[in-house]
Amino acid sequence: MNQAGDHALNDNGRAPSCEVEGALAAPVPTDGIRGKLTQNAPLAKLVWFKAGGAADWLFEPADKADLIEFLDRLGGNLPVMALGLGSNLIVRDGGVPGVVVRLGKPFSRVEDHGDHVLVCGGGASGILVSSTARDAGIAGLEFLRGIPGTVGGFVRMNGGAYGREVADALIDCDVIMPDGQCHTLPAADLAYTYRHSSLPEGAVVISARFQGSAGDPAEIGAEMDRIAEARENSQPLRSKTGGSTFKNPDGQKAWQLVDDAGCRGLTMGGAQVSEKHTNFMINTGDATSADIEGLGEEVRRRVYAQSRVELEWEIQRVGRP
Repeated sequence: MNQAGDHALNDNGRAPSCEVEGALAAPVPTDGIRGKLTQNAPLAKLVWFKAGGAADWLFEPADKADLIEFLDRLGGNLPVMALGLGSNLIVRDGGVPGVVVRLGKPFSRVEDHGDHVLVCGGGASGILVSSTARDAGIAGLEFLRGIPGTVGGFVRMNGGAYGREVADALIDCDVIMPDGQCHTLPAADLAYTYRHSSLPEGAVVISARFQGSAGDPAEIGAEMDRIAEARENSQPLRSKTGGSTFKNPDGQKAWQLVDDAGCRGLTMGGAQVSEKHTNFMINTGDATSADIEGLGEEVRRRVYAQSRVELEWEIQRVGRP
């Protein structure tokens, strides 16, 4: 997938320079950088919980080459975090240090490359990937319909749903390191386990290749519809939530442990354990990230007291308290 494109030139024959908002000066030279760079950028509106602080810097690159150039200029001197759709994420109230990279439309393409292989941009949603697979008659990727995130996020976290996970389908991924170096990493190098990979800290997944198999589009679509209906019926999708809060312990279901500990509907400030699905927390309106994370820790405490099982967070928690 070619993610570098042609861009208009300004009057002096050069590419437009980087747009910097909220700052008098950028942390790196911006001449020739074409993306959008914002200092002290609020992140609450970009995450599902609609809570949390600001990024020191938010960079939205124009394309792959732009991101490489920007990170090369940083030289690894600032922490880097990729942000997708903002699901499965608590941004703490003190904000995120360094640079948050948000991959937009230039990184959202999904293409059929033959032999039942899809090449997907790191910013492509699970819905787009699964829908493209359906239209191409590629089976085995229907489960991505049930993951509320982007390729970059679920490659990093070995996202899964309804009996399958990324490790079952990923061939390899292209990543850009915080110093601007670009690498192709085979799935075998990611050491996948349940909701975990060994992808280096700060690496930005810009694309990934998935292997499917021959399938009938009608049957694939029916399975996707089944997954969508199951999510709608069982999860609080119309609320400000972050997705599944805790990992399922071996042989057990996190929601059942939370329910058995009497946490259904439990509140802390504006945060609440969902009545509909107890492995989801919701922002009822004015929750801070401290409320949400604190509620999660209280749930963990009560579950351990009840069952002696120590729940592990599935939601990522980032930034300063």
